[in-house]
Amino acid sequence: MSTFEISRRDLFLASSAVAGGLAIPQFMTETADAAVPPSDAKTPGFKRFQLGEFEVTTLLDGLRPGDGPHPTFGANQKPETVAELMKANFLPETKTVNGFAPTLINTGSELILFDTGFGAGGRENGLGQVEANMKAAGYTPDQVTIVVITHMHGDHIGGLMNGETPGYANARYVAGEIEYGYWTDPARAGTPAENGAKGVNAKVKPLAEKTTFIKAGDSVVTGITSEAAYGHTPGHMIFHIESAGKHLVLTADTANHYVASLQRPDWEVAFDTDKQMGAATRTKVFDMIATDKLPFVGYHMPFPAVGFVEKQDMGYRFVPVTYQFDV
Repeated sequence: MSTFEISRRDLFLASSAVAGGLAIPQFMTETADAAVPPSDAKTPGFKRFQLGEFEVTTLLDGLRPGDGPHPTFGANQKPETVAELMKANFLPETKTVNGFAPTLINTGSELILFDTGFGAGGRENGLGQVEANMKAAGYTPDQVTIVVITHMHGDHIGGLMNGETPGYANARYVAGEIEYGYWTDPARAGTPAENGAKGVNAKVKPLAEKTTFIKAGDSVVTGITSEAAYGHTPGHMIFHIESAGKHLVLTADTANHYVASLQRPDWEVAFDTDKQMGAATRTKVFDMIATDKLPFVGYHMPFPAVGFVEKQDMGYRFVPVTYQFDV
């Protein structure tokens, strides 16, 4: 039916109503195209689900748009090759958006935060939103009892300190012994890792007395066990979360892009300290996750950062969660 026909009908109905002494409906007297102001409400920045007896909440620290993914991803490939893969996956060929997702786990006796995001230093650029989203999820930083650091890049340790004050006043800390040793070694001075080392000295070192430095294979608490996943950094670790027969893997930065790093795990990643080892670790970790059909939380996966992978000819396809944890 055309707009003209609708208008004629409405006019006829209105005329009949007037002739019959009836009130004209309000909608007849208002413009159909009245402007509605756009909403400034934000998308929820947390996702909560149950894993056995553990409650798991992923927290969005923020999103960072940028150019790429080449050469940050696939520097050992032609730019056209990377662009073609993006296009095949309905993604922009020269633009990316990177997300950051720390994870909060309530075991019933401990409230454990894995990584802290950028902290206050990121807020000027729309990052550093862990504290706000933690509060939206019903928790506060002073309730966190353990902070676990998967590795010591700035987007994982930035929230440890607010100036001279710990960001998690009542927490103890767990971090990798190898990772801490690498970043605090004076040999980092004058190398590409120097700025990262300065960040560790500012954010991690002040908390060293409250920190338990672990080796791969050590447990944080019952049901949460570390595993070596070296390459992204020299001491990068992943964590197995197991409760009441359920199993989840926190893969941290084993994969930094849900297409480039998973569908092509052999492609170089600029953030990897040892690019060859990083690629080998990606294959090892995601082979395990795909074979065992385990869910995983990836720090840089599309928020809420939880999903599965299935094997493909050259790598893995990311399958985001839908209602698996809701039934």
